[in-house]
Amino acid sequence: MQTFALMRGVHMSVTIKDIAGKVGVAPSTVSRVVNGSASISEETKSRILQAMEEMNYHPNSLARNLVNGYSHCIGLIMDARDDITFSNTFFNRSVYAIDKAAQTNGYNLLIANDDNSKGASPVEKLVLERKVDGLILPSNCVRTGLVEMLVKNGCPFVVLGEPSVMKTEACWVDANNEEGARMAVLHLAEEGFQRIAFLIENRKTVFSEKRIAGYLEGLEAAGLSCGQAYIRECGLPENAETTAGETLEEREAPDAFLCSNNVIAYYTLQALKKRGLRIPEDIGIVTFDNHPFAQYMDPPLTAVDVDTFGLGEQAAFQLIQKIKRAESGSQHTLISTRLLIRRSSQKGGSK
Repeated sequence: MQTFALMRGVHMSVTIKDIAGKVGVAPSTVSRVVNGSASISEETKSRILQAMEEMNYHPNSLARNLVNGYSHCIGLIMDARDDITFSNTFFNRSVYAIDKAAQTNGYNLLIANDDNSKGASPVEKLVLERKVDGLILPSNCVRTGLVEMLVKNGCPFVVLGEPSVMKTEACWVDANNEEGARMAVLHLAEEGFQRIAFLIENRKTVFSEKRIAGYLEGLEAAGLSCGQAYIRECGLPENAETTAGETLEEREAPDAFLCSNNVIAYYTLQALKKRGLRIPEDIGIVTFDNHPFAQYMDPPLTAVDVDTFGLGEQAAFQLIQKIKRAESGSQHTLISTRLLIRRSSQKGGSK
C-alpha cells in the first residue's frame, strides 16, 4: 500500500478535493480561492495556498476559463499568404513587443492566419469558440464584415496601423507617417536641396497617403514648388533603381530623394552610383524605416525612424485595457517618429 501511495503521488494529479482534505475545508472553499474570490478569510486562504504549494497543485486553467469566461489569451491575426510579412524586420519587432506586453500582463499570445478562402474564417472560429479574449489586426486584414462580426460578438480588437475601412469605428495605433515625411523634407530643404523627389511603392495605401501629405506639407513650408510632379510609384521595391534612373533623366532632375522604405533606398543608391553622382554633394537621400544596416550603407543613410516596438506595445496595452474594462470606444493613437541624420543628406546647410 505504501508503494502504491508513493506511485499515486507521482503519477496522479492533485485535485481540489485533495487540497480540501488536507486543509479541512469544503472543495468549494478551495475553488473560490483558485478563482480569486474575496469572500474567504485571509487565514483560510493562506492555509489553502500553502497546501497548494506543498502538494504541487496546478489549477486546471481550461476548466477555470470555462467558468469565468476568459481564456487569458490574445490573438494576433496575420495574412500568411503575404511572404513579405514574415521577413519584415519591423513587423517582427512589433510582434515581439506584443508578446512581451501580453506576457507582462498575464496573457499568452496566439498567432492565427487570416485565410477565409476555404469556408469559415479562422478568426471567426477563434472568436465564437472563445479561444481569445481580444484580437490585434494588422490594417491590411481589416474588412467591414470582419469588424462587424467582432462588434456583434463583443470581441475587443485593436488595429495595428490606420485601416482603410471602418477607421472611425475601429481602435487603431499607427506611426505618425505625415509627421515623418514632413520632417524629412524640411531637413533636406535646410541642407540646401531644392528638387526633392518621393519614391513610393503604391500611393493608394493609407500610410502612403499620409506620407505624401506630409511630403507636400514640408515642401510648402520650405517654399519649394516641385510638389506632385516629383512623386513616383515604383510598384515593387526592386523596380526603384529603374524608376529613380528615369527620374534622373528628366529635364529638371531631382537633387534629392525621399524613399518610402529602406529597400527602395538601397536600389535608389545603386542608380545614383551608376551615374557617378556623389552623395550628398551632388544629390541627397533620406529613407523611411531605420533598418539595422542603414547606418552601415555607403554613405550611411539618414532615416525616418518608425518605432515599431512602440507600435506593438501600445496596441497590446490598449487591447488589454479594453478587455479588462469592457470598453468599446474607438481610440486612435499616433506614435511619433524621429529623424536620424547621417551622411547621406548632410550637404552642408545644417550641422
